[in-house]
Amino acid sequence: MIPTLLTATSVFIIAFIAAPPVDIDDIREPVFGSLLHKNNIIYGATIPTFAAIGFHYSHNSNPYELIVIHFLLGVACSIGLPVAAASAVFLIYPIGQGSFSDGMPLGIYGTFNFTIVFQVEHNILMHSFHMLGVAGVFDGSLFKEETYNIVVAYGYFGINTIAFNLNGFNFYQSVVDSQGCVINTWADIVDRVNLGMEVMHERNAHNFHLDLVVVSINKWIICWF
Repeated sequence: MIPTLLTATSVFIIAFIAAPPVDIDDIREPVFGSLLHKNNIIYGATIPTFAAIGFHYSHNSNPYELIVIHFLLGVACSIGLPVAAASAVFLIYPIGQGSFSDGMPLGIYGTFNFTIVFQVEHNILMHSFHMLGVAGVFDGSLFKEETYNIVVAYGYFGINTIAFNLNGFNFYQSVVDSQGCVINTWADIVDRVNLGMEVMHERNAHNFHLDLVVVSINKWIICWF
């Protein structure tokens, strides 16, 4: 445990200070994450490997895989650390998406960016396992066991299912009236926000978002009036 965690920590510190930029989206726009590239503690991060590498080990371009693999080995060898959470975020999700470039950047701003992109691409807030995980956090707080109870583990199960795009546990259905017109709820507002942010995210990689379906003008007029 100690050698792997020391290796992950030392490499992370060096990478956080002086790691080279990474073309994470493979669109010839490198992302600068180290402190030497004029980032601060908040915005600095160790950027994942670029998408063209996939699961191949990058020997000389990025330390992200080295940090994550040694960190997972150290967590797995220890007692009391969140093995399920670390494996779901750093291993299962990149495997399901096909590349380590979809892993979580190692930094404060990178963590928030990962959660927002995760919500945009998978709508995790409307996932039933995520709802059970949130309920487990509130329920476990009554017993001072916020993170180590079986109900919270459902949140990690949700990440594992979402990783392979198994979206059958999501509640995507809108509320409609007798004419088939959508009755807007907060779920529809969240869905529209997701679509807007996904169009803006990686805007040079998308020509037009496929989820923006054009409806007939006649149905729009009927629902409007």
